[in-house]
Amino acid sequence: MTRLLEGCERLAIPIPDIGVLRDEMRLVGQGQSRAIVKVIITRGVGKRGYSIEGCDTPTRIVSRALYPTFYDEWRERGVSLALSPIRLGRNPCLAGIKHLNRLEQVLIRTHLEQTPADEALVLDSEGWVTECCAANLFWRTGKAVFTPRLDQAGVDGLMRRHIIRLLNQSSWRLSEIYAPVSALEEADEIFICNALMPLVPVREIDGHAYASRELYNYLIPHC
Repeated sequence: MTRLLEGCERLAIPIPDIGVLRDEMRLVGQGQSRAIVKVIITRGVGKRGYSIEGCDTPTRIVSRALYPTFYDEWRERGVSLALSPIRLGRNPCLAGIKHLNRLEQVLIRTHLEQTPADEALVLDSEGWVTECCAANLFWRTGKAVFTPRLDQAGVDGLMRRHIIRLLNQSSWRLSEIYAPVSALEEADEIFICNALMPLVPVREIDGHAYASRELYNYLIPHC
């Protein structure tokens, strides 16, 4: 719930009743061995226009969906990435938040579907590696591990946070950096992550192959 509450606070959305929300999540997920329970909080009903005046009661939307089983295949074979021509705008006010303004991702996905790749490698408007269409990104060079800084663009995913905690308690050296695409060409290993995958190794990026799974194999038992 931490990231959800952080997002509400940064967007000035009233904090929902967490106890009620947890009960609703349990009810929606009841009887399911493998499913997705998704929570959306909106500002609620207000006046026409951009003012948030009168939006005092947030709306909770709790839904359930089937688990995307193609992630099982992805973990086995690894994925291919293609560099997306669609770049993310830089905005520190929104950076890191999983909000509903996802038009950039719609455009990224639309272009991705015209390629044979599984996922998109996405840069920000300054040309820095940021994320994938629906996942965060880590790469390893020797004992050094890197992930993009997300203080200007991108989504600070739950699995990304978990992996950062794991690495900070390990002997791996983790750095959050601004990196050009060329940094990935020098990597020994790359993987992507989100709360559902949870980790998937990258097999290739635009024809450049990656075979190592050393860090992936270290992390996956804890994810």
